[in-house]
Amino acid sequence: MPAESLDRARATPLWAQLEADLRRRLQANDFSDGNFLTDTELVNEYGVSRHTAREAVRRLSIDGLIRRERGRGTLVNRIEFEQSLGTLYSLFRSIEASGVEQTSDVLQLEVVRDSDAAAALKLQPQADLVLLSRLRHAGGEPLAIDRAWLPAAVASALLSVDWAHTALYDQLRVIGVGAPTHGRERLAAVSLSPQDSAQLECESGAAAFRLERIGFVDDTPIERRITVVRGDRFGFVAEWMSGSPSALRASPS
Repeated sequence: MPAESLDRARATPLWAQLEADLRRRLQANDFSDGNFLTDTELVNEYGVSRHTAREAVRRLSIDGLIRRERGRGTLVNRIEFEQSLGTLYSLFRSIEASGVEQTSDVLQLEVVRDSDAAAALKLQPQADLVLLSRLRHAGGEPLAIDRAWLPAAVASALLSVDWAHTALYDQLRVIGVGAPTHGRERLAAVSLSPQDSAQLECESGAAAFRLERIGFVDDTPIERRITVVRGDRFGFVAEWMSGSPSALRASPS
């Protein structure tokens, strides 16, 4: 798809016009080989300054549409994994079901006290909790940062587990606690913090999903989980039908 000419007489900044046209071309799958235009190619094709080209690219990168990789240039991001909303799922199982190996690096595994997590688990503020924090990889590439808090009274056996290639819910079954039977999950779009960006190998401020989950075994809350997952590699889908009830409601504070 050819590039559209930019209008210097318009009040809209040139970088914004360039960004809009590049979004149009991305939606039209104009870069089907996965390689995006270099800054030099943008300068030559659109007749703009290098500063204008870089600002448009920066905006696209923040929204997770493209990414820069050292030695490879600028690449188009494509959703690699999709997860249905409204289902209780294991990230480990979802990834491996697609034929991709999921592995984890443990960032933190210890007994802690966290009043927010304790409140979510309906425990006293000073209750001991097991915190399992992992950097999750899919096919060797970082995908998500996953933090789970569980009551130490029932989950202390998790401290001795090798988490390189296993699922939390599988291990909860092994120790006799059982995997969650139901739960509540809140999904929000966020920009990655500098620390999370570094661990996920993304630009600071890149688009991501933040999932907050409370998982229950019967009527007992067993896990509070916060997962930050790359928006360029993971997507969520929902199925609906005419007549299904739906409502917009205020987010709980």
